Amino acid sequence: MSNIELYELRGCPFCSKVTSKLDELGLDYETHSVPRRHSQRTEVKEISGQTGVPVLVDTEHGIEGMPESDDINEYLETTYGE
Repeated sequence: MSNIELYELRGCPFCSKVTSKLDELGLDYETHSVPRRHSQRTEVKEISGQTGVPVLVDTEHGIEGMPESDDINEYLETTYGE
């Protein structure tokens, strides 16, 4: 099981941006598809405090619910890039 988890919505361009970065860096990760309706995203809200996606969890580095694709990509590059 991977230490990296991504909460995402199919067709979300911000989520695609993050999955592209994860793939570019060759990282293993587990994805969780979230419901379209924000009101049904209780798991995402519990993890990150909001209902937007993407949300990244990286237990190895203490990241318990990072939102915002640009912030996530910057974190991934800084933490796992060369």
